[in-house]
Amino acid sequence: MSMHMEGPWLSTTGKKRGKKKFRNADSANKARRNAEAWQALMDKWGVKDDVNVARKTTRPITKLDPVVHSTVVVDPRRLTHSIPSLDTGRGIAPLKPVQQYTGTAMLGIGQLHKSNSIPVFSKEDAVDISKMRRG
Repeated sequence: MSMHMEGPWLSTTGKKRGKKKFRNADSANKARRNAEAWQALMDKWGVKDDVNVARKTTRPITKLDPVVHSTVVVDPRRLTHSIPSLDTGRGIAPLKPVQQYTGTAMLGIGQLHKSNSIPVFSKEDAVDISKMRRG
């Protein structure tokens, strides 16, 4: 049994390098100013932050009223399990007419090899087909 060698793109251990937070000092300063402005806005509106240490994200804590003051509207179509289609009695599509040769020019069908059927229009064609098959 042989093992195939695949590239590092399929590795589960990976070759991850440390994540760079900022490209340069200017972007770091801009991010710091944005964070301070955000915190000032949160303090202005009285929203507290709950820091989730595992995910390192901040989530605002807001108290919600547990009572819902709206009425639930149930769609009446959801109460039925299946809705039958409209039956007009005419079917889905018209039946395709059966294709059948009605001319007199074709004498028959010749067979060169296995399922290679070809039309025969003259006796010479029939003789040629029979010689090709045996030749």
